[in-house]
Amino acid sequence: MVITRFAPSPTGHLHVGNIRTALHNFLLAKQGGGRFLLRIDDTDAARSREEYVEGIRADLAWLGIAAEGEERQSARFDLYEREFERLRAVDRVYPCWESPQELELKRKVLLGRGLPPIYDRAALSLSEAEKAAKIAGGEMPHWRFLLDREEPIEWQDGVRGFQKFDPAQMSDPVVRRADGSWLYMLPSVIDDVAMGVTDILRGEDHVSNTATQVQMFTAFGAPVPRFAHEALLVGTEGKLSKRLGSLGAAHFREAGIEAQALVALLARLGTS
Repeated sequence: MVITRFAPSPTGHLHVGNIRTALHNFLLAKQGGGRFLLRIDDTDAARSREEYVEGIRADLAWLGIAAEGEERQSARFDLYEREFERLRAVDRVYPCWESPQELELKRKVLLGRGLPPIYDRAALSLSEAEKAAKIAGGEMPHWRFLLDREEPIEWQDGVRGFQKFDPAQMSDPVVRRADGSWLYMLPSVIDDVAMGVTDILRGEDHVSNTATQVQMFTAFGAPVPRFAHEALLVGTEGKLSKRLGSLGAAHFREAGIEAQALVALLARLGTS
């Protein structure tokens, strides 16, 4: 069974680009006789607001995009902790202590030498005693996922065709901040595994994220979903953004545009 998901962050109202992603995932699931799920990615407690969660549900309902299940990331922290410990046990995540200023200086040095600004894994050379001393001194680490640099990362993209990345040219991504909060990459994979997601359709700005997440799925011993990355919709301000208040469903409702008209346009816009 095809299982897709739409995973918005409730940090603003949906814009037409978000809506198109939701619609295409809904159609992909229905075409395959499968299920379309909604996941609210609300790990950012400072910016997430309940009014935006309600707005997401209202916009999807107006457009006739009905989810057959809903999850909230803010209710799944225990799951993330357990799965994070699984990765720690097999050394696929590791602690780092560089400050943002130190990392930026390293980037500038590498760029000045004409080299790719890849994290040098300096934290891996710290002894257990050095790590313990930092923690005893109140210096809490952030955590990176350790990429396997032995084999290329490959997948057949549903839109872009064959994709290949060299992990040796990629930085180990930060997955957890020093305060214990989560970044997008790892919880998303944990949820996709737990929710049984088979197909991930999203914007092409996530292609490099996918290269990393393919290895995360493998690290958990989970099947890698089918991926597809479609071209982004843009506006006069460039890439559409919730923060910039880009065109949303409320605008069309207030203008008297029928939901079916918007669906008919977005179903094909940017596709071939």
